[in-house]
Amino acid sequence: MKTLNSIKLLSLLMVISIASFSCSNDDDSGNQNPEPSMTRLFTSNNSNGNITYYDVTDFSNITTTTLLTTSTAADGIFYDPNGDVVLQASRSGLNLEAFTDISALTTNTAITANIIGSADMQSPRETAVSGNIVVVADNADVDGDTNTPDGRFYVYQSNGTQFTLRNTITVDFKVWGITFIGNDLYAVVDADNELAVFNNFLNNTSNTALSASKRVVVEGIVRTHGLTYDSSNGTMIMTDIGDAANTQDDGGFHVISNFIAKFSAVSNGGTLAVGQQVRVAGSNTLMGNPVDVAYDASTGTVFIAEAGNGGGRILAFNNIGTGGNLSPVVNNSLAAASSVYLSKE
Repeated sequence: MKTLNSIKLLSLLMVISIASFSCSNDDDSGNQNPEPSMTRLFTSNNSNGNITYYDVTDFSNITTTTLLTTSTAADGIFYDPNGDVVLQASRSGLNLEAFTDISALTTNTAITANIIGSADMQSPRETAVSGNIVVVADNADVDGDTNTPDGRFYVYQSNGTQFTLRNTITVDFKVWGITFIGNDLYAVVDADNELAVFNNFLNNTSNTALSASKRVVVEGIVRTHGLTYDSSNGTMIMTDIGDAANTQDDGGFHVISNFIAKFSAVSNGGTLAVGQQVRVAGSNTLMGNPVDVAYDASTGTVFIAEAGNGGGRILAFNNIGTGGNLSPVVNNSLAAASSVYLSKE
């Protein structure tokens, strides 16, 4: 079984992905592939570290499966349907862990990671995958001085049997959500309302300090955390947790269509105007601390990992239109929800 598990994990990490954990794996290459028959939302949490996934193919008949891991807190999650492998960043173990053959398991099954990385990290959050590389955003204070914001990216390489730390990259802002668009890594500027990009990020193969190629202010956001990009229609979605002390009702998310063109048109240090975005926020949304986001472009549905309201929820919104104080069409409790990833199979 070790050989089979290794092949499955290699399948996971050799598939080129231009999205972060929180993106859908839609294929927009035309009509060569059949329509997906199943849509699943994979989630992690910081309450018990278990993996919960929801079959959201039919909102009137959502099923839930929870797999019990040895982690007690986890973040950034990713799923490869080709290898039936789920990967998450363990905040309790401070490492990456991957599990195979998960679809055959029934709810409340205890599982053990088939591949475990070394415990290198301090505070792992979101994760982005590109080829056989996994990048983890770590929001621990690098220099120990809270007056100087900084963060670190851990860059892991997989050969199918293990995760090896290739290098670490220190940046001059706090990090959280990340996603690849092509070879460029987009990262939220945590504790702020900015979005940064590192062009050709993976060309940096040694331990180094790196400045962003470009940073822009996203007008209307107070403090951003999660982001996702869908290549099929060019939409970026970013979450806003608002005041970190208010975990109940001041959160929201911004939808930015035609993102690349809009972002490119803003100069370094400039502002992406709120008028070029759609904002969903308000008491009806049940968002107080939306830490991560996934997007199904085919149905126009936004999925949110809400860490604060009601102790934690998985929310879904559709018919976004011009935004506003929308009520979720899905509202499932998940204590300390931390990450979401959408898979269309």
